[in-house]
Amino acid sequence: MTTFSTGAILVVTSINANGDLMDQTIHFISGLPRSGSTLLSAILRQNPRIHAGMTSPIGPVFNASLTAMGAENEFSVFFKEEQKREILTQIFDAYYKHVEEARGLVFDTNRMWTSRISVLRKLFPDTKVICCVRNPAWIMDSVEQLVRKNAFDVSRIFSNAQERSTVYSRADALLNPHRMIGFAWSALKEAYYSEHSDMLLLVEYDLLASRPAEVLPLIYDFIGEEPFEHDFDDVEYEAENFDTQLLATGLHTVRGKVEFTPRQTILPPDLFKRFQDLVFWHDAQGSKANRIVVKQDPSDEQKSAE
Repeated sequence: MTTFSTGAILVVTSINANGDLMDQTIHFISGLPRSGSTLLSAILRQNPRIHAGMTSPIGPVFNASLTAMGAENEFSVFFKEEQKREILTQIFDAYYKHVEEARGLVFDTNRMWTSRISVLRKLFPDTKVICCVRNPAWIMDSVEQLVRKNAFDVSRIFSNAQERSTVYSRADALLNPHRMIGFAWSALKEAYYSEHSDMLLLVEYDLLASRPAEVLPLIYDFIGEEPFEHDFDDVEYEAENFDTQLLATGLHTVRGKVEFTPRQTILPPDLFKRFQDLVFWHDAQGSKANRIVVKQDPSDEQKSAE
């Protein structure tokens, strides 16, 4: 059974702290790792009006600025709320006006944005956050596939030899609240049940991969943009330099046709179940988030797509 839900549609306009129209409209891509954010960006960037890509450097700068204007700084008393708003807004403007391929509509990607949903609503009241999601068991499976594919590289995804030693230690590390899967999952769940959850559109990876021609119009509808005719048979994107420095070749590579390819998980059954139990977004109770989700047959729990 497949459920499509888009909720109310708003035309998006981004306004800076002075009330002036910005050069770009800002939306965000967030959610869980290995869940289609790079694939979605690769598709969206086919539209000449849209700029999208892998995780941008704005998130860390944004967080550092917000912290510097907070209680940890003894000079924080000198910052009025209006000044904070303008400084944070101008980070986006200052960065993207120097990105040549940035067009009228910008999607900034970072998993941390769901942890800053209250700030984003105050800065850009009508902005939308597209959250790519996937059964966490398949996220862990995808990471494990990548680790085994690059068997001669010591991936920087993990901090030390103990974390890298077995699939169980790797899973424990990734589920840490401050690490790759654990942080993203916690931030998404907080946003999903927050008072600002109406800003979110959760897009499940399996549907994006198997039915992109149906999913993309819903995304355009949600952000108030005219649909675009994408070529789902030839989608390309890569960030080779970034992936190489992580010793995780292929982490942000998309090539060829968008398609769903079922396979068997490589995770031990107990570990697969442990991660699968983390799915929460199939329950719409207590949230105003919009969802494009698929309900899988329990008998197919350990078969998915890469």
